Amino acid sequence: MTVRVGTSSWTDPTLLACGRFYPASARTAEDRLRFYASRFPLVEVDSSYYRLPAARTAYLWTQRTPPGFVFHLKAFRLFTGHLTPVAALPADIAAELPPEARIVDHATLPGELRDELWGRFLQALEPLRQSGQLAAVHFQYAPRVRNNAAGRALVGACARRMEDQVHAVEFRHRGWLDPAGRAGTLALLRDLGAAHTVVDSPDQYVNSVPAVWAATRPDLAVVRLHGRNGQAWNRRGIAASSGRFVYEYTPEELARIAELVRKLTQAAANVHVLFNTNFEDQGVRNAAAFDDIRRRRPRQTA
Repeated sequence: MTVRVGTSSWTDPTLLACGRFYPASARTAEDRLRFYASRFPLVEVDSSYYRLPAARTAYLWTQRTPPGFVFHLKAFRLFTGHLTPVAALPADIAAELPPEARIVDHATLPGELRDELWGRFLQALEPLRQSGQLAAVHFQYAPRVRNNAAGRALVGACARRMEDQVHAVEFRHRGWLDPAGRAGTLALLRDLGAAHTVVDSPDQYVNSVPAVWAATRPDLAVVRLHGRNGQAWNRRGIAASSGRFVYEYTPEELARIAELVRKLTQAAANVHVLFNTNFEDQGVRNAAAFDDIRRRRPRQTA
């Protein structure tokens, strides 16, 4: 079994601005990725959620990281049920929509345009896939994607697009993983060949899910930690995105998570742990502290 630990971004503006992780000599994108990859074996690409990634950029990532370094790449938001600004689409695809269109979603976008977006997305993954560094494509479904016929159809449609690549699924509507929906959801993910994502986040809102420590693939389980900042989880405003994830895990919390991760390795050969607490350097500090505790903590007997 292998446990890899990393963060859900290496270029968050607040991380760069705080000046506490990257050395002053790391002035370029290449320098920063090389430095990050010298500290962690895993990272999540977040930018691909906002706009389609470029194959050229993915190729450069393979050249700037060692062969054993792996990536999780977030799926484009249109695919996961998020309302998407037309401005986020490639210009030629946006030009095919009515001039008054401002927002689109997966269900209403014309099928030929949806197919073209998927084709470009999958093509952009090729450099990472061919180098063996694409560990998983991460599908973070919108809160509006519920555990009903339409939601299950969307999850299934995305899985079929990913037949040749490992993908992981994260839900943001608690109906998927509450006691009533949990067993059916895990069975669905197993049937689709999708890796379940264990979510650590404030467990008190309809758009947050309980942590379900289970694996649905024998080769990969994913743990994604958003922090436990319940007061800020649904806060709105300019700084809401960064503020939601302001959280520093205590040593006791990390030790408990490390024990749960250890148990998860009994069900999946690889467990990837990603800290999404990306405000300033909290993500890299949480990840480093967790990895230290995980490595030196004695195993408990069952």
